[in-house]
Amino acid sequence: MTAISNDKQLRSKLDSLDIEQQRILGAQFVRSIIHLSSDNRIGKALDIAENARSLEEEQFNAYKMLKTIATKSYTDCGSETDWIEQAEHFVASAAMACLTPDRLITKGKSVAWKTAIQARMAKNCEMIEKDSGEIDNEALKQYRMAEEFCQLNPIE
Repeated sequence: MTAISNDKQLRSKLDSLDIEQQRILGAQFVRSIIHLSSDNRIGKALDIAENARSLEEEQFNAYKMLKTIATKSYTDCGSETDWIEQAEHFVASAAMACLTPDRLITKGKSVAWKTAIQARMAKNCEMIEKDSGEIDNEALKQYRMAEEFCQLNPIE
């Protein structure tokens, strides 16, 4: 398997996954940044995303709950932004992305890609809050997670 070294390669790999695989890998992306949220309901929603046998109704209910969390935690960007609250918003948004109901997915759009971008936004908020460039590069972590996932779950 070819190593993933940029977003174009990551997106191509994510696009090759079926929706169930995208949800599972997306949940892994969110678990990488879950420490930025204090809401334990997000972890429970990820359990549903990772369970290949979860029912569509369970997924939809988790999606609606995550949408509520994301909306409640939203803050406007600016000089007075609470970056931790903003990070929590992006964590919930990332989890919500990977649980997007099938009927709401636009053809050609990857839920795993949207999840990845939202997770990166959460990580960026953490970097701003900590005023540090020493935080792990989330994109590189995602490349490694996707490589490992595809090794364990070969694409047919």
